[in-house]
Amino acid sequence: IREIENDSAVEFAEPNWVYTHSVLANDPYFTGGSLWGMYGDASSPANLYGSQAAEAWAAGHTCTSDVYVGVIDEGIMLGHEDLAANIWNNQSDLEDGSDNDGNGYADDVHGWDFVNNDNTIFDGTSDDHGTHVSGTIAAAGGNGSGVAGVCWNARLISAKFLGRRGGTTANAIKAVNYITDLKVRNYLNIVATNNSWGGGGFSQALKDAIDAAGVANILFVAAAGND
Repeated sequence: IREIENDSAVEFAEPNWVYTHSVLANDPYFTGGSLWGMYGDASSPANLYGSQAAEAWAAGHTCTSDVYVGVIDEGIMLGHEDLAANIWNNQSDLEDGSDNDGNGYADDVHGWDFVNNDNTIFDGTSDDHGTHVSGTIAAAGGNGSGVAGVCWNARLISAKFLGRRGGTTANAIKAVNYITDLKVRNYLNIVATNNSWGGGGFSQALKDAIDAAGVANILFVAAAGND
């Protein structure tokens, strides 16, 4: 790194860290399907320390389909009955083998897989974590099935960069920049990205990408860690 940084053409050099998703809880209330985090002090059942999403829903605030959230994680199960209706369809780049919207990713109909560099955002059980967090964000509510996400109708955009061995800083940066570019290029109302991962060390390049997303008014929601 020191040798590279001695080159006047190099702004900074750093390791390509490996990140991993935050571990899923195995607490019995969680595995039993009780969405304790969605409750509030005035909901039934009540949870003083919940997010109070249930109270917001009761007041009619269940979100709208013009809100978009980028899921920077593993992929998302396209056919899941609680998610299928809320997964983004890119109207600017239909699946025809061409990069119609000119963003460098041909046929990114539902997002992009930066691990395998293709448009297949779901590769089986290795994408269970990305599917899980997607459900927390925007599983269809009021449909009498499964769970309810915070935002019942929000559109989910997959920016998959985590694989079986985690994901690299380089691909995390590509994923963040991809979501930012979608907002700027296609004028999508992308309000936030969800980033339930961590590890490695500080990255100036990743911070620069996050800062650029912030300039585009995209909130970067990060995992606090399970330690």
